[in-house]
Amino acid sequence: MSDAIKPRQGHPVPPQIRRGPLTMLAIIVVVAAVIIAVVGILSRRHVAADLREYTDQSAAPPVSLVEPKIGKNAREIVLPGNMQAYTQAPIYARTTGYVKTWYHDIGSHVKKGDLLAVIETPELDQQLEQAKADLATAEANAALAKTTADRYQGLIMQNAVSQQDTDNAQAALSARNTEVNSAQANVKRLQELQSFERIVAPFDGVITARNLDIGQLVTSTGATTTPGAGIAAASREVFDIATVGTLRVFINVPQVYAPDAKNGVIATLTLPQYPNRSFKGKLARSSDAVDPATRTLLAEVDVDNHTGELLPGSYTEVHLHVSSAAPALTIPVSAAILKPNGLYVGVVDASSHAHMVRILSGRDDGSTIEVLGGLESGQKVIANPPDSLTDGEAVRVVTPQQARQQEASGQ
Repeated sequence: MSDAIKPRQGHPVPPQIRRGPLTMLAIIVVVAAVIIAVVGILSRRHVAADLREYTDQSAAPPVSLVEPKIGKNAREIVLPGNMQAYTQAPIYARTTGYVKTWYHDIGSHVKKGDLLAVIETPELDQQLEQAKADLATAEANAALAKTTADRYQGLIMQNAVSQQDTDNAQAALSARNTEVNSAQANVKRLQELQSFERIVAPFDGVITARNLDIGQLVTSTGATTTPGAGIAAASREVFDIATVGTLRVFINVPQVYAPDAKNGVIATLTLPQYPNRSFKGKLARSSDAVDPATRTLLAEVDVDNHTGELLPGSYTEVHLHVSSAAPALTIPVSAAILKPNGLYVGVVDASSHAHMVRILSGRDDGSTIEVLGGLESGQKVIANPPDSLTDGEAVRVVTPQQARQQEASGQ
């Protein structure tokens, strides 16, 4: 220690000199604590960021993509079709009353004019009787007015009555004749309503629905009441009749095959309930316009059903031969999503969000499906979309091997 700072014998050490090492130690401790705190905060932030990133990735469902393949050129296209009756009509009651009896149930084949049911209308019957009585009164008044007018016409020739009285008699006759015409029209109207007590078949066909029973109240609006319910039920027809000798099959032909959808083209129909049989039909008409929403042409195929084997409302596959074969894209069956309004596939955009794309399907061989419209060549689709996938949902694209590993691990 130098002589300048060396304490003299018998004198105390100055405080500023004694506190120097302690101050340095405290500063070092504070700096170390700050460094530790900063390191801890940065570490926690990094861990939190990693956790958020992992959570976001885990929340998005993993999906694998598959690219549609170009199928072989086919000379035949298979389109889904919906069978409908050639003529179908709901029958409503045109008068109000109680069902007295009915004669035909569902499945009954009827001819035009056959009696289906009879309705009792006591109130209408009384109204008709009153209208007839009003007509008789009007006719009697008109007869009296005519007699009076004729009498005045004879008396005026003798200058026994005034011209004014004669004119009044003629006007009264005209008014009475008008009352007769009005009463006659009312009687005819009620007679027409009374004729609707008898419900008859409007054309040859089969009864497909019966919504009435004996004693049931039927209103002229088509609403019926259920016995014991006490209130009117929703409006509905009392009968439904359909002509099933020939059925209409409506199909949507893709735009690329629209030139082949010509009237008179023969089509072959297959149905699930007849696996080893086919039925012949003929393309009868088309809309002559392509729907801009689906890029398809609506066409109708008529098929003979004199045997009654084919049922309206059935699903069928319509096979049409095409003159110029065009290649079709094929996708795995697992990539298709069936919804009430059609068949969809999922695609993923550049921001990893899924979108539902409606497609027009062709042949289905059990493992692959032909895509006749809705997709472009090279556009990848989700190979096995989850049932909960929604349009615009964020997804995580993985390879097929990673997807299989995650499925195996239960993730």
